[in-house]
Amino acid sequence: MQNVCKRSNSAIFSGDRASNLISGDQDPLQQNFTETLPTEMSVRIFSELDVRSLCRASLTCRHWNDIIDGSDQLWRSHCLTVLAVCRREVNGDRRAGCSWKVTLVRNYRKGCVKRRWLKGRYSNISSADDIPPNSMCPLDVETWGEILEAELDR
Repeated sequence: MQNVCKRSNSAIFSGDRASNLISGDQDPLQQNFTETLPTEMSVRIFSELDVRSLCRASLTCRHWNDIIDGSDQLWRSHCLTVLAVCRREVNGDRRAGCSWKVTLVRNYRKGCVKRRWLKGRYSNISSADDIPPNSMCPLDVETWGEILEAELDR
C-alpha cells in the first residue's frame, strides 16, 4: 500500500519499505538530488564537473542526461577553454549553428592534441613509432603550421 504525501510529493510506504526508511536505508526515489532540487541548482552542481565527468554523469540516468544535454551553459564554459586552442574550428561550428555541446565534442580531442604538441610534449620523438597512442587526430594545415613554428622556436 502506498500513500502519497501532497506536501512534498514523496511516497510513504508501509511494511518492509517503511522499516527500511526508519532504519536509515535511503529510499531509491530520494537518492536523486536532481529530482528534489530546482533545475538551476542541478546545473550549478554539474557545472563543477570536468568534461569527462560531465559526459559520464549524463550516462547515469535519463533525468541527469536531460538536464546535462539541455543546458548549453554547461558546455559553453568547457568549449571556451577549447576555443583558446582551436579558435577557427570552434568559431566555424558556432557560425554553422552547432550547439555548444556539439562544438565541444567535435573540437575537444583536437584541442587536447594541439595543446600537447604546442607545449612540446612530442618534441623529442625520433620516429612515428615513438608517438604515443591516442596522441594524433586529423588537424588542418594551419594548425600543423602553428605546431611547426612552435617546434622551430624551441
